[in-house]
Amino acid sequence: MELETLDEIISNDYATTILRVVLLFVVGLPLLAILRGLTKRYVTRKFTVHYGLLAGKIVFYTGLSIFIVMAMHDLGFSLGPLLATAGIIGVALGFASQTSVSNIISGIFLIAEQSFVVGDVITVGGNTGMVLSIDTLSVKVRLFNNQFLRIPNETMIKTEVINITRFPIRRVDCRISVAYKEDLNKVREILFDVADKNVDALQEPEPLLIFDKFGSSSVDFLFVAWSVKEDFLKLRNSLNMEIKQRFDEEGIEIPFPHVSLYSGTATEPVPFILADRKNEQNGARGEG
Repeated sequence: MELETLDEIISNDYATTILRVVLLFVVGLPLLAILRGLTKRYVTRKFTVHYGLLAGKIVFYTGLSIFIVMAMHDLGFSLGPLLATAGIIGVALGFASQTSVSNIISGIFLIAEQSFVVGDVITVGGNTGMVLSIDTLSVKVRLFNNQFLRIPNETMIKTEVINITRFPIRRVDCRISVAYKEDLNKVREILFDVADKNVDALQEPEPLLIFDKFGSSSVDFLFVAWSVKEDFLKLRNSLNMEIKQRFDEEGIEIPFPHVSLYSGTATEPVPFILADRKNEQNGARGEG
């Protein structure tokens, strides 16, 4: 009877321990999730979205590690040998995963430098998209065609990265070509009038017309206007369309590449009569 009683006691204690461990995770994990959300929102308000995500992850995984240690202790596992084994395994993994370690270190530099943050639009390696997260191993980007791009942190450190939305305003560049016969002062007045009437174009900095070059069949200009970064695409589309419409209304020619042949003067091109001669020759053959 005494042995049976002892077995029952041991069995009851083990069941109690299992129940305690289960309750620890059942109650603890939702609390950790809530705490992570609160930490993320608080840090985001005080700093940036990226720091909010990072702080939330630190809180969650730190709490999860504590719960695992508590559960192992309750189940009777000795932590000393486990920690020693974990240290040996960690050293072996460190040598075997040098790339991962490099990415982690690079991630620390990215976070400290803050060349871009979550929500910025960047261009890297010819790809343009919005930064979703900056994690310990990689940067996640959502491209504008709704594809997902993962870039290792080490690559981000070594590659040229353009932050498109870092500053509050952006410049729209319009390449303008007009025929040599056009009045350039009139062209200038039309361009500035179009920019002045466009509600998305800023007046400060003011628009600017820059002479580019004398092309093979046109005079080429660069016309620039500024907008807030949120209206960049809207201004680029509307400005180019309005310029084309005004040029059509004012009779301003936008030439396409062509080649003219001259017989020695600057005003009279050589008549192109090869087709007429060919028709005459075919007619003569038919009469014969």
